[in-house]
Amino acid sequence: MAKSDKNELVFLPLGGCGEIGMNLNLFGFGPAHDRKWVIVDIGVTFGDASTPGIEIIMPNIDFIMQNRENLLGIVLTHAHEDHMGALGRLWPLLQCPVYATPFTMYLVKDRLSEFGLLDDVPLHEVPLKGKISLGPFDMELVTMTHSIAEPNALAIRTELGTILHTGDWKIDEAPQIGEPVDAAALRALGDEGILAMVCDSTNVFSPGYAGSEEGVREELTKLVSEYDGRGVAVASFASNVARLESVMMAAKDNDRSVCLVGRSMRRMTAAAKSIGLLEGVGHLIDEDEAASMPAAHVLYLCTGSQGEPRAALSRIAAGEHRNVRFHKGDVVIFSSKVIPGNEKGIFALQNALADDGVDIVTEKMRPIHVSGHPCRDELKQMYEWVRPLIAVPVHGERRHLLEHAKLAKSLSPEYSIAPRNGEMIKLSENGAQVIDIVSSGRLHQDGTSIVSADDEGLRLRKKMAYAGHVAVSLVVNGKGRIVSGPEPRISGFPEGRNGKAMDDLLDGVAEAAEDAFESLKPSARRDEDLIEAKLTSKIKRYVKEQTGKRSHIEVTAHRVK
Repeated sequence: MAKSDKNELVFLPLGGCGEIGMNLNLFGFGPAHDRKWVIVDIGVTFGDASTPGIEIIMPNIDFIMQNRENLLGIVLTHAHEDHMGALGRLWPLLQCPVYATPFTMYLVKDRLSEFGLLDDVPLHEVPLKGKISLGPFDMELVTMTHSIAEPNALAIRTELGTILHTGDWKIDEAPQIGEPVDAAALRALGDEGILAMVCDSTNVFSPGYAGSEEGVREELTKLVSEYDGRGVAVASFASNVARLESVMMAAKDNDRSVCLVGRSMRRMTAAAKSIGLLEGVGHLIDEDEAASMPAAHVLYLCTGSQGEPRAALSRIAAGEHRNVRFHKGDVVIFSSKVIPGNEKGIFALQNALADDGVDIVTEKMRPIHVSGHPCRDELKQMYEWVRPLIAVPVHGERRHLLEHAKLAKSLSPEYSIAPRNGEMIKLSENGAQVIDIVSSGRLHQDGTSIVSADDEGLRLRKKMAYAGHVAVSLVVNGKGRIVSGPEPRISGFPEGRNGKAMDDLLDGVAEAAEDAFESLKPSARRDEDLIEAKLTSKIKRYVKEQTGKRSHIEVTAHRVK
């Protein structure tokens, strides 16, 4: 058999390596010219000030679209947005079956309904600890613990070896919902022999263990009791069903009824109840019922722990929520961590609450939050159980992956590699080798369109957001004389006192445009393209000299007979 016809087992991340979020992993088997592929997770990340007008960002999937005929399916490890949030947006480009456990499938159906795709997507619900067979891949789900219901690792068996893809995980012996990590299954896989482990790196710099949800539940119950007779609200990640149950039990133990505030809270609660969770948590009331009850008998469970402007908690703090109000002496408990990058929004929210006389309690003040990802000692435990030949760190920034690879070298694996998005890695008994680099990057959802991060319109928008916009129009006749204009319009610049700075800049731009026009040869004054190029160059220099900004300049010349 020719070398090019030999089967190979490869791993290809298109998202989630070099960043925390936007996870998309490809596993491939077969010869290079006819390789079969499975996608594991298809997530999003979120825009920030550097991406004006963009809220949702997804992995670039050009490579797998070019190989779509060999795509066997999408398997979801769990229901966090950074692992399944791109499904409804990208599935029309992929059009393959989707596999998920019951809780994740409930949310998948809900999301696909929003996109009008529910009747189009072939959906396959897989039981916990179930198996999936897709072409050369035989996959087995392994129960893990994480900050959401039904997190799974995948044991991916092939003729060339078995890969364990951990998904997101931690070790929690008392997770409050679901079963603890299936250590017996992981040890059995280690005994069987694991070629490579693709593993979460989020907390590799944190020593010890992440901690148990059991302790959080006890502390929340105690904390709520300390505010007897006062209004209480808790902000948390809606996807953390164990935390929702902990809050509900804390309310029940303190004779309070829980009011869910925020769409995602209601959505996640419905998903949990659909698989038999959140039983015996007490009475859940709606916002109208809560408004008619004394504050001392209500606990508001709110979205918006990260300071999101449109989330429930921000709207309540701004006095814009139609039903819920906080008063002086009430308390808001943030049972969540500050995700890096969200500090400004969170602190602004907390300042607004404090300004209204609301007490604030955070995880820095009381032990009311634990991470859903493995700390250093948990990673060591996983390597003791699984004993892979090759360590493949994922789910982290570059520094996380390099540190995880360094840690792995001191443990059981003989080989380790810190992958980058777009690197195709061959996994074999001889170790891990980058054999190809494919197109990767980011897609931005811009309104109803999905466009490349390199799209010219997005580039111009970003430039205008940071440096302003100058537009100039003029009309010339057939003899090359100006008959109207130059008429400048500027936006995104400070007006200064009494608008004088704006007026001066407008006058200066008009004068620079006239000077540039007059410097043209008579023959060039009748050529719209030459006029626009000359005026753009002159105005750009003038604006830079006056403002220090490299603004977007747009000149439109019209010629009339």
